[in-house]
Amino acid sequence: MTDRGPWLSAGRSPALEGPRAEAVAGLAAGALAAGLGLGFLAVLVLLFWVTSPYPDSGPGGALHVVADLWLLAHGADLVRTDTRSGLPAPVGVTPILLTAMPVWLLFRAARDALTPQDHRPHPSPRATAGWLAGGYLVVAAGVTAYAATGSTLRADVLSAAGHLPVLVAASVAAGVAAARLRLGARRRGLAVRYPWLHAVVRASAAALAVLLGCGILLFGLALAWHGAAAEASFLQLTAPVMGRIAVLLLAVALLPNAAVWAAAYTLGPGFTVGGDALVGPLDSAAHPELPFFPLLAAVPHEGAGTPLTWATAVVPAAAGLTLGWLTARSAVPVRAVREPGWTWRATLGAAAAAALACAVVLTLLAWLAGGPLGRAELASFGPSWWQTGAAAAAWTLALGLPTALAVRGWRLYGAAPVPGGWTWSVERWPDWESRQELLRELDGYDDRYDGLEERDDGRGTAV
Repeated sequence: MTDRGPWLSAGRSPALEGPRAEAVAGLAAGALAAGLGLGFLAVLVLLFWVTSPYPDSGPGGALHVVADLWLLAHGADLVRTDTRSGLPAPVGVTPILLTAMPVWLLFRAARDALTPQDHRPHPSPRATAGWLAGGYLVVAAGVTAYAATGSTLRADVLSAAGHLPVLVAASVAAGVAAARLRLGARRRGLAVRYPWLHAVVRASAAALAVLLGCGILLFGLALAWHGAAAEASFLQLTAPVMGRIAVLLLAVALLPNAAVWAAAYTLGPGFTVGGDALVGPLDSAAHPELPFFPLLAAVPHEGAGTPLTWATAVVPAAAGLTLGWLTARSAVPVRAVREPGWTWRATLGAAAAAALACAVVLTLLAWLAGGPLGRAELASFGPSWWQTGAAAAAWTLALGLPTALAVRGWRLYGAAPVPGGWTWSVERWPDWESRQELLRELDGYDDRYDGLEERDDGRGTAV
C-alpha cells in the first residue's frame, strides 16, 4: 500500500531531482502513510455507523471515533467524560493489533523511500527519514486537534504529543535500518553478510515467539475454562448483530494484549487488574469488580497458587532453552566441524544480545498492553513493564547462556583441531566470520567448499 507510485518516483522531472524532491517525496509518503491508517479505520467505523439500527450520534461523532481510535493505536490516552462521578476518566489501554498498523505503514514507507529506483541517486537517509516523519506528524497534529473537541470521548493532547513522535521516530528508524541492511545484503543473503546479527535476531525472535505463543495458548485455555462467564458478558453487552460484531472485533484487537498479559503471568511478575490487586502464578489477590468484557472473564480468581499455576514456569524456561539452542546452531553450523564455528566468547555474546533484545521487545509490549481504564481502582491495568522486562531478561540469560555453551560443545564433539594457519588469532578474523568468506580471502580457494553439508553420521564434508 505504501509503495511509491508515479507521483512520487517516476513522475518527477529532472529539474526536481535533489534535496527539494526528497523533501516533497518524504512529506507526501508520510502523509500517505497516515492517510492510509485513517482511511482503514474510517471505512470500518462508518460501516458500523451506517448499519447500526440505533446510532448514538451523527457522522461527526463517527469521525471523532475514527480519530480517537487512530490516536489510541499510537499509544495516546483518551479521556472519557460521561462517568457516574462526573470526573473525567482516562482510557489508556492500547490495542496492540491496532498499533501494528501505523508501525507497519511507517516502516514500509521509510524502507521503500530509501530503495534506489531507475538508477537515480541514493536519497539521504537522514533527510528522507526526517521529511517522512514530518509529513506524518503534520497529519497527526490535525487529527489530535480534531479529536480533542470530542464530547463524551476526547483525546488527551499532552499524551498524544508525548507518544506519537516516539512511535513515529522508532518506526521510521526501523525502516531506515531495514533499507540499509537490504542494500548491503542484495548480492548475498543477510545470514552470510551479517551472520552474528542474523543469529541474534533469529534467537530473540524465537524466544519471544515461545513466550507470546504459549501466552495466547494459556489465555485461550483460561477463557475456555470460564466460557460461561465470557459468553454471558458477550451477549449482555449489546443486542444488535452489528454491535456484537463490533465487540468481537474489539476482542480480536486486544488478543495480542492478552498474550502479553499471559506471558507476564508465566514469567512471574503477573499483572494488575485494578488498584493493588496483583494476579500471578504464586498468588492472586482479591480484585475489584472488573469491567463487563468477555476477555476479562479469563482472569484467575483470588487465592494462593497451585501446582497447576506454578507449572506455567515451563514457558519462560522453554524460551530460554530455545534461545540457547538456536544460538549454538548458528555458532556451529556444521556438526563436528570447527572451522566455520564461533569462539565460546562470540557464542556467549550472541546469546546475551538475543536475551536482552527479547527482554527489550517484551518490555515495550508490556508498556503498550497495559494502562488505565478509569480512576481509583481502575487506574492501573495490565503488567508492569519494567518487572516484565527484567523477568524476561533473567529467564533468558539464566537458561540461554549455559544452553548455548553446552549445545556448542556437543556440536563440536569429535571435531578435528584447527590447523595453526587457520586459527582466528593468526588470521585476525572476527569470531563470527563464515567459512565461505574466509576461504574467498585465502589463496587456493576452491568452489567445492561452498557445498558443506552434514552427513548422516553428523560429520561435515565438502562436496
